Amino acid sequence: MPFDQPLILGFDTSAAHCAAVLLSGDRIIAGLAEDMSKGQAERLVPLLQEVLAKAGASWNDLNALGVGIGPGNFTGIRISVATARGLAMGLDIAAVGVSGFEALAFGTTRPFAALIDAPRAQVYRQDYLEDECLAPRLQLRLDADAETAHAGLATPAPLPPLVLAERIARIAATRWQTESAPPAPLYMRPADAATARDAPPVILAS
Repeated sequence: MPFDQPLILGFDTSAAHCAAVLLSGDRIIAGLAEDMSKGQAERLVPLLQEVLAKAGASWNDLNALGVGIGPGNFTGIRISVATARGLAMGLDIAAVGVSGFEALAFGTTRPFAALIDAPRAQVYRQDYLEDECLAPRLQLRLDADAETAHAGLATPAPLPPLVLAERIARIAATRWQTESAPPAPLYMRPADAATARDAPPVILAS
């Protein structure tokens, strides 16, 4: 099926979900979202294919990709970013990385604090003030709630997975023609994997 508007496929697996939408011009023409705590690596590409099929589109119809780069689940972010980079290379199209903060900020009136749930009663936080955007940080949820209330900062509600994917696609649509760097994960905390407690083996000289 021919399309007369640029086609942008936006997707995200930064939390316990797998979500994707297909944007044609400024109109969403297909989308799917599934809750899942594991299995995203196996499900993502088939889900993307299903979204394309719903719109009567193929991989070769795409002009660009938009992918969520986090912050969020380490494994989920790696899955999406690696998929986006591989598809972009194979299809010879742009892949645009979009952070969860950017998605929350899209269409939101400043000033506000973008908060994204993190493990251990924490949040990932980025403040969007009237004339500047502060560096993102990791903070206890209780501290973030107290600080934002004291400062009178609004905190946009978390985005449902399908809305998150839509905003990723819409942001990518504004940048794909000028984007040059491949998407990269936005990690804001150490990995949960524990380091080895045993001392490394001693190598004896012969």
